[in-house]
Amino acid sequence: MPASLEFATDQPSATQALAAALASTLRLGDLLVLAGDLGAGKTCFTQGLARGLGIDDRVTSPTFTLANRYQGTGGDGSPLELNHLDVYRLDDIGETLDLDLPELLESGVTVIEWGEQIDAALPADHLIVRILHGDGSEGDGADDDAAVGEDDDRTLRFEVGGPSWEARLPTLRAALEGAHS
Repeated sequence: MPASLEFATDQPSATQALAAALASTLRLGDLLVLAGDLGAGKTCFTQGLARGLGIDDRVTSPTFTLANRYQGTGGDGSPLELNHLDVYRLDDIGETLDLDLPELLESGVTVIEWGEQIDAALPADHLIVRILHGDGSEGDGADDDAAVGEDDDRTLRFEVGGPSWEARLPTLRAALEGAHS
């Protein structure tokens, strides 16, 4: 089983603060897979990540467009593009070829909502962020683009996969614990 870190949040701003802290650890070519039911807060998390990358644009779910791109800045001050994908509407794994994932990974950091659905098409080196309702229950079916909801308690589990993320686990832990305290 891959190494993992787990944090609880009780409001959307706390979820976004964890994501912004994660942004400080990101590198060109990083892949983040966001898993969780409808209304879990995947887009909310991506909004915090974008803020951590210095992106001021409004970040919305790319459910109908499949991909949104934003220009940000990496932790070292260099330009870093955020590629935000949503594969919820893809009918089969073959459609992932149309996303041109290798090119996206070369151009910046890529976040894939519902990425666990195309796990077989993803490189092994990626970070899975599982966003669960506070008690680990299923989602409430709310629109993921909306605020997290009346019950804002969430558990975020960061599952490290691949050599790059395994090597950065101490840095990742320090950044997330710093934002969570």
